[in-house]
Amino acid sequence: MKILSASAILATVAPLTSCTEDAGDNIIHRSDITLASDTLTPEALWAMGRIGSYATSPDGKHVCYQVTYYSVEEDRSNTLLYTRPVCCDSATTDNEGVLLGLGSSPAWLSDDCIAFASKGEVWTMNANGKARKQLTHTDGAVEGFLFSPDQKRVILIKAVPFHDIIKERPADLPKSTGRVITDLMYRHWDHYVESIPHPFVLDLESGEEFDILEGQPFECPMEPFGGIEQLAWSPDSKSIAYTCRTKTGLAYSISTDSDIFLFDVEARTAKNLCKPADYVEPAIEPSKTMKQQAVNAPENLANNPGYDQNPKFSPDGRYLAWLSMPRNGYEADRQRLCILDIASGEKRYVTESFDSNVDDFVWGADNNTLYYIGVWHATVNLYRTNLEGQVAQLTNDQADWGALQLIPSSSTVPSASADGAASARLLMERHDFFHPADLYTVSVGDSSAVATRLTAENDHILSQLAPGSSEPRWCKTTDGQQLLYWVIKPPHFDPSKKYPTLLFCEGGPQSPVSQFWSYRWNFYIMASQGYVIIAPNRRGLPGFGQEWLEEISGDWTGQCMRDYLSAIDDACDSLPYVDRDRMGAVGASFGGFSVYYLAGHHDKRFKCFISHDGAFNLEAMYTETEENWFSNWEYDDAYWNRDQTANAKRTYDNSPHRFVDKWDTPILCIHGEKDYRINATQGMSAFNAARMRGIEAELLLYPDENHWVLHPQNGILWQRTYFDWLARWLK
Repeated sequence: MKILSASAILATVAPLTSCTEDAGDNIIHRSDITLASDTLTPEALWAMGRIGSYATSPDGKHVCYQVTYYSVEEDRSNTLLYTRPVCCDSATTDNEGVLLGLGSSPAWLSDDCIAFASKGEVWTMNANGKARKQLTHTDGAVEGFLFSPDQKRVILIKAVPFHDIIKERPADLPKSTGRVITDLMYRHWDHYVESIPHPFVLDLESGEEFDILEGQPFECPMEPFGGIEQLAWSPDSKSIAYTCRTKTGLAYSISTDSDIFLFDVEARTAKNLCKPADYVEPAIEPSKTMKQQAVNAPENLANNPGYDQNPKFSPDGRYLAWLSMPRNGYEADRQRLCILDIASGEKRYVTESFDSNVDDFVWGADNNTLYYIGVWHATVNLYRTNLEGQVAQLTNDQADWGALQLIPSSSTVPSASADGAASARLLMERHDFFHPADLYTVSVGDSSAVATRLTAENDHILSQLAPGSSEPRWCKTTDGQQLLYWVIKPPHFDPSKKYPTLLFCEGGPQSPVSQFWSYRWNFYIMASQGYVIIAPNRRGLPGFGQEWLEEISGDWTGQCMRDYLSAIDDACDSLPYVDRDRMGAVGASFGGFSVYYLAGHHDKRFKCFISHDGAFNLEAMYTETEENWFSNWEYDDAYWNRDQTANAKRTYDNSPHRFVDKWDTPILCIHGEKDYRINATQGMSAFNAARMRGIEAELLLYPDENHWVLHPQNGILWQRTYFDWLARWLK
């Protein structure tokens, strides 16, 4: 499911419904904001451009990338496309690339032709932004696209009607608003499921189009976050690898078992690459969670019962790689890199020595090397592996590196570094606590990498701000382990002063507190308001080994909560500038749950709390949330089972709503009414309980937001309410 954290939301990616050049003077361009002081404000944060999708030209000489700009006054955004050369440090000479116009999702068709999305259609234009032509005519139905290597066909993602779970509205009652629902997964993330995405193949010569999943009630890409990365063309353009979870209703809601399929374009047949031809789906036992069923027995793991997604062919087409989790129902399982020899059917896992997740990857030109990014000790860096599973770390930055692409080389023969691995140039993005995403080229050599910055999208704003700083610290936990927490300090930091301090509680619950940049849970803006932030990588977070990560499942209120308190207590004892008399605890999603729990168990450490989209009543949430596999795994059992496990009993017995009688501290609750992951009734219940106890409280409720806050004016209101509350109780 995952109960998403703030760090998972680094930027808002523009949808395919961006406007085209007919918007005229109504285009939102790069802001020329002049700040009144050197303090980062909500308005300055929303004035920043947000780099999204990017792609390199076939000759490797140029990059086309998208930047989304927001207007708070108009409460809207649009996305512009730019190009710039990748052969030099362009950021030192030009803060802004060559503007091509409105559009998103760029893809090069040649060195002088770029395909892009606009208003739900696919367009093409010259590399200078001229000669725009509309390629598809679907009444704005295209949600994603991917051209075949020979450019004779294109995959189009479009929604198809789906009424297996929500019945169609009667034809004679067109204005009726009721929905007749027959099974689970009737709504997902922030919408009712009355359509699902399907991939269509369009022949660009004949105009013929067909649905790869014709007549099948399954999603591809998988909702709610899957995109075109869940499909891939083979190098010879004859096959398509795609991701699909072949389940609906109850079966969908309790299973994470998605597979990779290989589709023959001419024969129009598909083969499941994760399961044998004689595989029989095990019967569902609704009274048991996936953790308790035999599907995760060791002898069944060869059938890839967990998440399998995001396939990519090797350049020669011999191998197919994808991201794979071993166990069904466990969305936070270790995400490994699986390699399939397509001809022989042999599968191997080549990142087994890396005890963390592979977040994204790309093939090297030699068909033997793969580059990937993953988190370790609270930073996301670049790694390399080969088909033998020999892993090497290539960067070691106090930063997070993002999605990566191989920059094409003019040489037909890849060169090798001294250690035998192929050398390469990669296009990546990089961000940290004090810098939003910019693009870099990364030249990889002998077990190392050299990064060259390409863009400086927001330097005109950042240069007006006083810099902040962060440092990692380690402390001892109550069970004798070592815990890493970040200390983020305010600009103009004076170590002789005492500062109000925030304990940041991470979401997920298995999302890293790495060097993320968020446009809401932004450490730079918090520090700029004069706060020290303590951000622990508590039990349950990746980057410290699978054992550390898994200790949270079935024990949400045990060691992970003690880890929070170990970190904040260590900061109070060892950092003289932390004011133990002016501390608050804040967090979203699982972090919001953490705040609700700490409100009844903090021994008067904190003077105020802020919980955004937090779970408050776990029994209610068990049946309220839409992705039931999550609560099945994390809670260990249903609350109604009388013979439930010890973990489940501990989970429900320690739900935050059971400790409201111990609440004694002001609390701000924030929730979106379109949040179907953690329903808004959770936030309302917490606020109502606080007020009924006579505790100072506020509720910020958004009728039009989901688990995130996406509208500019809502975002500004969020920041103002957040900082007003902190100032009221900590300043």
